[in-house]
Amino acid sequence: MAQASDAAQGFRPDFAKMNGLVPAIAQCAATGEVLMMAWMNEEAWDATLATGEAHYFSRSRGRLWHKGGTSGHTQHIKAVRLDCDSDTVLLLVEQKGGAACHEGYRSCFYRELTAGEPVICSPRVFDPKEVYK
Repeated sequence: MAQASDAAQGFRPDFAKMNGLVPAIAQCAATGEVLMMAWMNEEAWDATLATGEAHYFSRSRGRLWHKGGTSGHTQHIKAVRLDCDSDTVLLLVEQKGGAACHEGYRSCFYRELTAGEPVICSPRVFDPKEVYK
């Protein structure tokens, strides 16, 4: 993905609304499956546009996070969308390695309430104990 042109400079989240962070939803470009939700700050937004791979802001670590930087399960950006209020980002991605979730599942939304019982509804792709040693 190429860096934003001068004409696209107005296409930018409103980071002021929520103290510098906006929610960012990663969705599989091929299937429409919602893979994860994370937070972006301006640095993550700029890094995502510059590299063509998803970057987020880790609230627990207080720093920029390149998705898949440790696991190899990166997200290649196919399209970037903003909602009508410019305070939520939607990334249409190609999920490399098959798993978006740090728990090893394809989607972070791997649990579903079915007939009043929680069930696993997304495949586990890797064992996090093996990947995050």
